[in-house]
Amino acid sequence: MHALIEKLIKNGPVITDGAWGTELQNRGLKSGESPESWNLNHPERVQEIPTAYVQAGSHIVLTNTFGANHFVQKKFNLENSVPEMNRAGVEISKKAVQGSKALVFASIGPSGKMLLMKDVTPAELQQTFEEQATAIAEAGADGIVIETMIDIDEALIAIAAAKKTGLPVVGCMTIDSGKNKDRTMMGNTAGEVAERFTAAGVDVVGSNCGQGIEGFINICQQMRQMTALPLWMKANAGLPEFVDGQTVFNTSSEDFVKLVPDLLNAGANFVGGCCGTDPSFIKAIAKTIL
Repeated sequence: MHALIEKLIKNGPVITDGAWGTELQNRGLKSGESPESWNLNHPERVQEIPTAYVQAGSHIVLTNTFGANHFVQKKFNLENSVPEMNRAGVEISKKAVQGSKALVFASIGPSGKMLLMKDVTPAELQQTFEEQATAIAEAGADGIVIETMIDIDEALIAIAAAKKTGLPVVGCMTIDSGKNKDRTMMGNTAGEVAERFTAAGVDVVGSNCGQGIEGFINICQQMRQMTALPLWMKANAGLPEFVDGQTVFNTSSEDFVKLVPDLLNAGANFVGGCCGTDPSFIKAIAKTIL
């Protein structure tokens, strides 16, 4: 385990941040627009997000780099700006944490291509994730979070690319399928994810997105049975509903934090939120934990 991770968890649970996508939408991000392009075009609006999370009590904030990879940005004809987008994303979050003890862990999300369908080769994915991870490391991120992955093979390629930087690496899958909602879309159990990520050399194993916090307790328990590594859990504010053409998450921060003690008892070391959670959720988590 990386020394930084050991230091972080030494004094108890670590509070991460909440959603980024919904927060960008609240600030004017339009459908069909590259969220990561805002790092170059609207850095001040992007910076509002990690700043708010730090003020709410986050010990770690992420970056607006989730889709800052070649394949995602090619859809927007912005693939040549990928290194610049990643560097800017890290720099924005680093500015937001100045004067605090909070750290910046940069986000790497899926490519949007399917290995199973032969949309992309492993070598192409490796090159893509290495380009992103290198730019993130050069910009001075404190760690890297591979998140919202649905294909464990793609996740393992991203993990290998991130590990080359020498930074701490968190590996997260979205687990919301199967009868008990405890498998990935490809059928991998939470326990299998923990086992394979541990073998791949991650510093932290986890899950994010997909479902509300009540489902994460079982995921966390299964992962804890298969790994001694720290666990990172970021649940949604419940399941999304469409109301008047808008996506709405109906779990309140009060209801969300009622289950945080259960999540900690299940073995979670890092706790935050994903889609639909905002700084009020992080503030509520901080009050519950601290």
